[in-house]
Amino acid sequence: MKRIFLSFVLIFFAALRSAYAQDAAWVQIEAQPSLNAAESRARSFAAALPDVNGFSLGGGWYAVALGPYSPEDAASVLRNYRDEGRIPRDSFIAFSAAFRQQFWPVGANLLNVTPLAPALSSEAETVVEAPAPAQKPEVSDETPREARVSEAALSRDAKKNLQIALQWAGFYNAAIDGSFGRGTRNSMAAWQESNNFEKTGILTTKQRLVLFQQYNAVLDSLDLRFVEDTDAGIEIALPTSAVTFDRYESPFSHYEGTGFVEGAKVILISQTGDQNTLFGLYDILQTLETVPLDGERKRNKNDFALIGENDSFISHTEASLKDGHVKGFMLIWPTGDEERRTRLLREMQINFTRLEGVLDPTAGMDELQAIDLVSGLKIRTPKLSRSGFYVSSNGATLTSLDAVRSCNRITIEGDYDAQISATDDANGLALLRPDEMLAPAGIANFRNGQPRLKTEVAVAGYPFEGALNAPTLTFGRLADLRGLGGETTLNRLEMEAMSGDVGGPVLDTAGAIIGMLAPKEMKSRALPAGVGFSVPNSVIAVMLSDAGVETAEATQSVALPTEDLASLAADMTVLVSCWE
Repeated sequence: MKRIFLSFVLIFFAALRSAYAQDAAWVQIEAQPSLNAAESRARSFAAALPDVNGFSLGGGWYAVALGPYSPEDAASVLRNYRDEGRIPRDSFIAFSAAFRQQFWPVGANLLNVTPLAPALSSEAETVVEAPAPAQKPEVSDETPREARVSEAALSRDAKKNLQIALQWAGFYNAAIDGSFGRGTRNSMAAWQESNNFEKTGILTTKQRLVLFQQYNAVLDSLDLRFVEDTDAGIEIALPTSAVTFDRYESPFSHYEGTGFVEGAKVILISQTGDQNTLFGLYDILQTLETVPLDGERKRNKNDFALIGENDSFISHTEASLKDGHVKGFMLIWPTGDEERRTRLLREMQINFTRLEGVLDPTAGMDELQAIDLVSGLKIRTPKLSRSGFYVSSNGATLTSLDAVRSCNRITIEGDYDAQISATDDANGLALLRPDEMLAPAGIANFRNGQPRLKTEVAVAGYPFEGALNAPTLTFGRLADLRGLGGETTLNRLEMEAMSGDVGGPVLDTAGAIIGMLAPKEMKSRALPAGVGFSVPNSVIAVMLSDAGVETAEATQSVALPTEDLASLAADMTVLVSCWE
């Protein structure tokens, strides 16, 4: 059964909102830089005190607080518990606006409910003082000495986060190293002065929280909440105003956009596997439209990260292998919203937690299947594909210039990147050199001299632009050694070739090359069915010679059986693809 829990969203509590909700006060007793540490401390305090709650503060910080109370009751609780030594001396009053998602107790959402009367323990009941006047109390804060103690307890990453927040606020411009030297202290003092705090150069716990609240204010509209996807075995912070759960299609859990942020999408990754599974996923993801070609790729022994960017969106994908489970996520976000995207990504990374279990490998099998989809994600497809053929033993490939114009990327056989090394604009020829040396099973042997008119010829190519995984032969006749306008740079064919065949080799019955198939539209003429053109060997030879390619001359003159001709052609013919 599909189970998606939005932790901290309960309809029951939402119904209890009242006019007092905006005045709800809390006694904040502790802040921790990790969720696990905060949960442990909340559990520990709850064993000794009532009304214990835990909230995310943003920036990777989590608060343990008592409440909610009216401001008067919160002041009373603060005084009594602090005097008794039951809470830290640096505890202070906070209001609901300071908090974000609630993580403790699980399933609660007390930020928008009527303040409670304090449930003090029996030992404290005799010392509860009369309510103070109805006004917001003075906020108790740390002394510089206490602030140094609480600061010393911060991890190196937490200190780096403070520097990042100070840098964002415009007060720090040095290295993010977690070392609080003179530059960091001066930036802290400047921030304190700008925010009407005492200028000490040492941020108190409260001041650190204020700084992070400012830093994360950009995320407020995203309604960031902890989502526990028990089927996928993942808990993560998600922008619930921007995405919502849609479906499972193993190994993915799809959270589609709500329309609040156009183009936003999140995909959770969850599957059983080993290193081969991880590496296979890394390769497959790069074939998807959701992972554009431009962007950093990094793969390590047990994890990987993929960044893809185009004019419309940026995608960030990361996954890791642990205890036989591959888990991770993909965030897709529109370009032009970089500050919010990077903040959101950091929150998702910080709050990504592996739970027990992994997504059922059969999940989504009843959904619509298509050859251009992988688990509901569309495979990236080229702008167009045409044919070509090997002309040298290192993989140099001849194709139609029209096939490779204005391409961000060119591939041979879909896997090998290639670059244009030479062109013949007048005759529509392009020579490609692969980025890595290839070892073709066969290369073109060119027929010397003019071919005989009216003889049978064949073109090898990919008529359906790669839908079939092997080239096919299309047969026809050599109708003329000139073009329709008398051009000696074209041969006219009687043949029902298709656009995907363009760039493929034209062979005689002995398997020798007599030309390259040209596009059906030549010199602004749309040709009728059954009419085609090829660029003859005499033109091809000049272009290849100028490019430094030595061609092989055909010696075979005996007609080959059709199956042998097809095999010979398949060894030299390749799919050439142009990508956006």
